[in-house]
Amino acid sequence: MDITVEELKERMDKNEAMYIIDVREENEYDEFNIGAQLIPLGELPERLDEIKADKDAEIIVHCRSGARSGRAQQYLSSEGYGNVRNLVGGMLAWQAAGY
Repeated sequence: MDITVEELKERMDKNEAMYIIDVREENEYDEFNIGAQLIPLGELPERLDEIKADKDAEIIVHCRSGARSGRAQQYLSSEGYGNVRNLVGGMLAWQAAGY
């Protein structure tokens, strides 16, 4: 299941409680981020214990374009996380939308 940048922005503007993980590298995060928890994709298997969400809670993952977060979504699903949503287009789409 995916989520659009428009839907995410609308929910953020409403101050909805959401759990968002950024799976980009630290240098990408430092350049621009939306305040998500940073866990680079390559470190995800070793850092599952840092995810502070129940396995049935909604988790939104994003990266630069949606490819790495798509892999993160698949991995988390394989680890039993049942409601992982990938941000379509990632931060490129977010910035292209002018947010």
